[in-house]
Amino acid sequence: MSFRFADQTNTNLEAIAESVACVALPLPLPDLQVVNAYVIAASDGLTLIDPGWAYDESETALRQALSTLGYTVGDVRRIVATHQHWDHYSLGVQWRDQYGIELMLGRGERHSIDAFLQQPDVVHPYQMGKLIEAGAATLATQIGSLGWEPYERGVPFAHPDRWLDDGDVIDCGDTSITVRATPGHTRGHIVFEDAQQGVIYTGDHLLPRITPSIAFERAPGVLPLRSYIDSLRLMLELPDARMLPAHGATGRTTRSRAEELLVHHETRLRQVGDLIADGATTSMAVAARMVWTRRERTLEQLDIVHRMTAVLEVQSHLDLLEARGLLAGTLDDGVRQFSLTPSH
Repeated sequence: MSFRFADQTNTNLEAIAESVACVALPLPLPDLQVVNAYVIAASDGLTLIDPGWAYDESETALRQALSTLGYTVGDVRRIVATHQHWDHYSLGVQWRDQYGIELMLGRGERHSIDAFLQQPDVVHPYQMGKLIEAGAATLATQIGSLGWEPYERGVPFAHPDRWLDDGDVIDCGDTSITVRATPGHTRGHIVFEDAQQGVIYTGDHLLPRITPSIAFERAPGVLPLRSYIDSLRLMLELPDARMLPAHGATGRTTRSRAEELLVHHETRLRQVGDLIADGATTSMAVAARMVWTRRERTLEQLDIVHRMTAVLEVQSHLDLLEARGLLAGTLDDGVRQFSLTPSH
């Protein structure tokens, strides 16, 4: 089954294969402006992957893209999401509720969805406690004072119809995609491997220019950075494939990007460990001595939310160094203190 492009002027569409298209959908976020949704066509209808944020501009863009491809929302048979973040999942919830389309998500996402539904009015409840442990009590207070932005209020969010597990095969009609569990960015993040097409829909697990944050979860697993690194190694074990990420260009391959990200995190682990050896003892102290983003900004030059993610990224690296036996961690008046182990 192949697409017929009824309107060649639709610049949001990219042909990936005869039956696969990428749709660039707008986001209401100040820092992240586009999410890539993917459409798989088959004789029985369409499969949507990561259909984006539930707001009018994005929904209109997706409807227009489907029309350009010769379809309507009534042709969508199933929606699958790589993870539960709103820019990937919330329009799927809305269309499931509105049109009865089957919605699927990784089973590990149940924890953060349930945690959100228990405290829907608090923006970053888990992160506040972790910031206090990181020695960033003032930042924790600032994060606790944040409210939802207008575009974040009332976003559709609920359990899917079907929970997906590692190795599940989803019949998409003329092809099938295999679920690969890739925890890290979120606890239940999954990617979809299409061996027939030679592609992997990588969600936020592999992105072409940045490494995904592991600081936004409501109910993360134990040592999420270790999980993320293990999930990167999985990409080296699978056949090399064209990388179809949720953000950014689609031209890279999975193995080369996974290798780059593994090097990045091992470099960051050494950097963080060296700062502990040089006298820093908390995540906040380490983060304050580092530079951030490609613009090499100091911690204080970042906005509040990016300051939070920077400190908690350092915390995840310190936790992993402790788990590897390279650092010793203690809790002192509610703040985690780190030092080199005697053998290091």
